[in-house]
Amino acid sequence: MRKTTNTLKVAFRALARNKMRSILTTLGIIIGVACVVATIGIGEGARLQTENQLRSLGTNFLMIMPGSTTSGGARTGFGMANSKLQDADVEAIRREVGSVAYVSAATRTVAQVVYGNQNWSTSIQGGEVDWPLIRSWNVAEGQFFTDQDNRTAAKVCVLGRSVVTNLFGDEDPIGKIVRIKNVPFKVVGVLEAKGGSMMGQDQDDVVLAPYETVRKKLQGSTSVGTILASAISNEMVALAQEEITALLRQRHRITRGQDDGFMIRSQTEMLAQAEEQSKTMSYLLWSIAGVSLLVGGLGIMNIMLVSVTERTREIGTRMAIGAKGRDIRSQFLVEAVVLAVLGGSAGIGLGIGIQKIVAQVAAWPVSVQGSAIGLAFAFSAIVGVVFGFYPALKASRLDPIEALRYE
Repeated sequence: MRKTTNTLKVAFRALARNKMRSILTTLGIIIGVACVVATIGIGEGARLQTENQLRSLGTNFLMIMPGSTTSGGARTGFGMANSKLQDADVEAIRREVGSVAYVSAATRTVAQVVYGNQNWSTSIQGGEVDWPLIRSWNVAEGQFFTDQDNRTAAKVCVLGRSVVTNLFGDEDPIGKIVRIKNVPFKVVGVLEAKGGSMMGQDQDDVVLAPYETVRKKLQGSTSVGTILASAISNEMVALAQEEITALLRQRHRITRGQDDGFMIRSQTEMLAQAEEQSKTMSYLLWSIAGVSLLVGGLGIMNIMLVSVTERTREIGTRMAIGAKGRDIRSQFLVEAVVLAVLGGSAGIGLGIGIQKIVAQVAAWPVSVQGSAIGLAFAFSAIVGVVFGFYPALKASRLDPIEALRYE
């Protein structure tokens, strides 16, 4: 124990003799470890945020969009007869696909919403009565519009929380009249707050109105823009996707070998795509961390080799009074590890600081995990051992007589 304590004292004293050189040597380790800690924390936060945002889309969510796909994933087929979705497709899915619990036609446009002397440009979405069930989006105040409102194209709407804030402030919007493209709409409800989407957009910046109202009064369209559906359970999502595909191919008379005239996306596919993007970013950050740790390790090896040269006479003196090769080897190895661990500790602090900055500036959830800190310490210690071994071995093999003669 005493021998270990003395070795550590000598190591700290040797490193303290050249403070600036030691600090500069550890910069590579600091940056590498900071990248490791920040990567794990930010990556875990990104994963959690992605999962939460996908859950905010709805329960067992499926989105059917017009347009076929190519092998490269580019959407084509718009304007083709078989690429358009119709009202009858929505009814057919509702009636014939047993694995689907809810279905709703949906459409979207952008317009100015005016109330009094206030106006706000926002997304106007049209949906049917199943829309809030599919999206798992409850009404916080008032009520949702009815199926009768949709069939008669009633001029009623439900507002997102951001629209309420920008148009009404603290005023109660229920029962008030807003104008959308100069068409008056009565506010019947306010949606609960949802937060940001996967693309960073404010989901609460929306006005929801009956599908038929938006299509006829605001768009003048006859085809269905999008069909939203919800499978009975998570296990039934794949089956629902297959059944909807088969039904629409039959209805649109798409023969074998032809591309679908539509796209069906599920939460599972969206999550897989988001995870791939997250992995790509993680690999990039891990590469940067690996290069930084390699540079830091080479810096430690270089400084330890210089230290061996500078302390040749000291090594010779210690050997002359009885120090063995393993004592000299352990001394320089401990110095390399101390240098690496000190840099690792500073890197951990920097990495946590980066996480907090990202959380505040980008409103990004981060997770400071004990496993990341443990991994960072392990990395720094391994770097110290690997890159400190050769200089320590070289020092232990010096000839004591030649070392004492060294000038």
